[in-house]
Amino acid sequence: MAVPRKMRAPSIPTGADFAMSLTPEAIATLSRVSTATITTVLLKKGLRNVWMRGSRPLRPGQPRLVGPAFTLRFVPAREDLATPESWSSPISTRTAIEAMPEGCIAVVDAMGVTDAGIFGDILCARMAKRGVAALVTDGVVRDLEGVLGTGLPVWCDGFAAPPSVAGLTFVGWGEPIGCGGVAIFPNDIIVADQDGAVVIPAAFLDLILAEGAEQERMEAWIVDQVNAGAVLPGLYPMNAETKARYAASKK
Repeated sequence: MAVPRKMRAPSIPTGADFAMSLTPEAIATLSRVSTATITTVLLKKGLRNVWMRGSRPLRPGQPRLVGPAFTLRFVPAREDLATPESWSSPISTRTAIEAMPEGCIAVVDAMGVTDAGIFGDILCARMAKRGVAALVTDGVVRDLEGVLGTGLPVWCDGFAAPPSVAGLTFVGWGEPIGCGGVAIFPNDIIVADQDGAVVIPAAFLDLILAEGAEQERMEAWIVDQVNAGAVLPGLYPMNAETKARYAASKK
């Protein structure tokens, strides 16, 4: 019989570890590539499950954000562990927030639970103060007015009044999680915009940097052609003649 793993504070990637995988230049490039384009490029490479279900922008008009994933995980509530006293435990969301490096995106596995808010205004305010880029979760937040007032960009599945311990037990951070049905590993790259949040596995970052911007340019050219009256067959997707015209337009 397997021995249950004792809950402990996980080994946290350092800020240097995060910086190695995502340069300012890469962030600038990805900020110009939509999540829709990213899913298309990854789909062509066989990755179909990269869009986190239930993670929608809490405030309309939130800018596109890019950052390395800092993962947190909840499991179902258990009465002896999910208590207000647990908020003072070494294994707590409070402690995890203090380990978040500047520029990361906190990605929280809340198991899709929508009747217990994982973070409220105080925790979100602390995250904003620490320079966390955003919060992404398949769960919900609480203290909605206060959370919006912190200015922290949030992608979630809504909001609810009860605290996290009403439906969840926090168990750790810095480990692989599932968020919105998607596997997220620490240091995976997260991009979030009005279409939701997607993951770029670290091994595919160079691919997206190389092909994502070109895909955006190509689709912008196609839109211009449509606005000029072009029909879709042969244009989208491109046939050989259209590809030649597009290539000529870049010269």
